[in-house]
Amino acid sequence: MINPLEIVKRIGDKLIRDTPFEYSLEVAGVAEKLDRMQFVDFGRAFGLGRPATAYAWTRLTAQKEMQLKLEIEHNDGCRIWLDGKVVYEQEGDRAIRLQFDERSIKMSHEFEIHLEPGSHVLMIKSETAGGEWSVFLQPPSAHGAVVENDVRHPSIGLKGVENISGQLADLSNWLVVGPFANPCADGGRKGLDLEQLPQREFQIGRMYPGLDGPVTWSIPKVEILGAMIDPLPWGTNYSWNYHNGGVAWAMQALAEISEDSRYSEYAARFCDYHLDGIPFVEHQVKTLHAVNSANHFIIDTPLLDFTLAPSLPFIQRLRTEPDFPNRHRYEEWIDRMIRYAREEQIRLPGSTIFTRTTPVEYTTWVDDMFMGIPFLVQAALYGEDLAERQLFLDDAARQTLEFNSQVWDEEAELYMHARYFGDPTKLPHWSRCNGWASWAMSEVLTQLPPTHQDYPAILAHFKRHCASLLRYQHESGLWPNVLDHPESSLEVSGSAIFVMAMARGVRHGWLDKATFGPVVVNGWRGLETRVEADGTVRDICMGTMCTEDVAYYNSRPFYDNDTHGLFAVLFAGIEVERLISSLPEYANGRYPLPALA
Repeated sequence: MINPLEIVKRIGDKLIRDTPFEYSLEVAGVAEKLDRMQFVDFGRAFGLGRPATAYAWTRLTAQKEMQLKLEIEHNDGCRIWLDGKVVYEQEGDRAIRLQFDERSIKMSHEFEIHLEPGSHVLMIKSETAGGEWSVFLQPPSAHGAVVENDVRHPSIGLKGVENISGQLADLSNWLVVGPFANPCADGGRKGLDLEQLPQREFQIGRMYPGLDGPVTWSIPKVEILGAMIDPLPWGTNYSWNYHNGGVAWAMQALAEISEDSRYSEYAARFCDYHLDGIPFVEHQVKTLHAVNSANHFIIDTPLLDFTLAPSLPFIQRLRTEPDFPNRHRYEEWIDRMIRYAREEQIRLPGSTIFTRTTPVEYTTWVDDMFMGIPFLVQAALYGEDLAERQLFLDDAARQTLEFNSQVWDEEAELYMHARYFGDPTKLPHWSRCNGWASWAMSEVLTQLPPTHQDYPAILAHFKRHCASLLRYQHESGLWPNVLDHPESSLEVSGSAIFVMAMARGVRHGWLDKATFGPVVVNGWRGLETRVEADGTVRDICMGTMCTEDVAYYNSRPFYDNDTHGLFAVLFAGIEVERLISSLPEYANGRYPLPALA
């Protein structure tokens, strides 16, 4: 049998082989359903710097009768017609105020439209005083972290429209025409009230008297965007997300235990790629309005998944490498993240714990025990100011305990995935979310002095949680995706985190060796069966939102090499290697292992 280190090196080697840390270029795509943000950038189509108006035209197709709410953001005046009837109108001077939220963008206004089954014409008239010039539309369902049941969205776009080619429809959902005059009178504009010919008719092949001469229907400027190379349903190895930052963090640990710098070089490439790419990503998000383009979550996203958690390899490198060429850029990034942790990340009212605005305001996710607490521990080890370091360590310890008041299910002795503020509804005991909790507790216990006032309570809860998990380990060594549902499929990421945390617990003496040693060994043997010779890791549940519907968790797709599981298995193998190497009864830490006595 092969020892754990050799197995996780397979995974690390595959990551090095398969991860390019580069962008590709592609034509911006179109969404066929009105289930996400749509926008028309009149300014990039017709230019800026002078008063003007223009029109945009598209078709909506509903499969059934529906009442559809739409959120809207725009500059200056805007009027919208559905089948010739005005459904929205705002006059006057205004700036665009897109507010970037956790997984969505908030807009200033909203309106409703009624759709009968069939096709409908949606037309926009937009004016500018000479400044910015765009219109943004989205349904409320575009806000992330919400599990939708049987939500229907109308189709949008030019596909199937008479005399419009499929090639054109693949490039844009909108036709546009302009610019037209936006005459000024007494300091006010009359652009919305001035009826130009496109408002009365839609005719392909017709020229209209525009601001600079005859104009006709066209499409908005087609943008070329940077994209991830060979993306999979769960993402890529190197996009900006907590689990990819987690992979880089794990590769740093693998470099340390293996004494192979190739793995730490992978982590450095991850960090440098994202620091170098920030101006490019910001251009795509804020200039081209490609708000869902590659790595967009690195730009002003107020969520721990995209702030503190993926920053772990950055702060780890600062702590362990005293000198490297662009160290100052890492310091600037981590200083920004430290400010975010202390001043910007929202916390639950009446508590210290990190919370979220989705799916409802002040939803506590057990995920955030991992997304935030390990960074707090690292910040406590990183800073030079002793008082600040103590503040971060105290914050990590206090949050570890206070999360229990929200997401610990006392009756089941397991963690629920989330808790809606002021709502007693119990959410399922998802495996990976229980892993996040055990991981966070182990990080705190590793660095918290036993004399700290919170240490005994954290240790007691860690032991209680681990003891509860024993009930659900399958004979294969793995755990079900939903812990207390035997019909739920065995899943790798949650199982790997449990093995990692318990191995750490046995090695540090937090857990009884006779009880938990065999559990760790059996768990690792189960994980071994999911790692192929080329480093492929199987049976990893993709990311989830939160819901009280257990069927949602049981039906989530499993993928090979999803980084949610890769970094968990990497850390599990490293901790098992450390454990067996520290026990004299296992010479050289080799398999096969007898049961621990």
